[in-house]
Amino acid sequence: MKQGTAPRLQLINRFREEIGMVLLGTESFWAGVDVPGDALEAVVIDKIPFPSPDDPLLDALDHITKDSFKTYSMPRAIIQLRQGFGRLIRTTSDKGVVVICDRRLTDKPYGRSFLKSLPEAQRSFSLDDVERFFSRTRAAS
Repeated sequence: MKQGTAPRLQLINRFREEIGMVLLGTESFWAGVDVPGDALEAVVIDKIPFPSPDDPLLDALDHITKDSFKTYSMPRAIIQLRQGFGRLIRTTSDKGVVVICDRRLTDKPYGRSFLKSLPEAQRSFSLDDVERFFSRTRAAS
């Protein structure tokens, strides 16, 4: 399923009800979406959700502050990344994997600020670890 093929609420309800579904959605699915339980096993975040460089607020801030990246772009992106991360674990029994594909988390000095802001979780850079997690989870079900 993908965003745009049906109304948002209909997509979310179908995703909750049908096993094995994959839902592709944009930033609008990062807030106000609650899918507790086994329906949601993984959240894949393709990139750090920085505001668009075309954002007029950035242009205005550049005239006021010397570093709109640190005062606006980074804090906003950290909050949004936490929201995206938070889609996965909604109850104490929920479990799953969050995959963040953006290498800037490890390659850029500011990446540490993003990683420190996320909830405590086991971290891995290995696809084998993800496969083992899903194998163990499915075996326990």
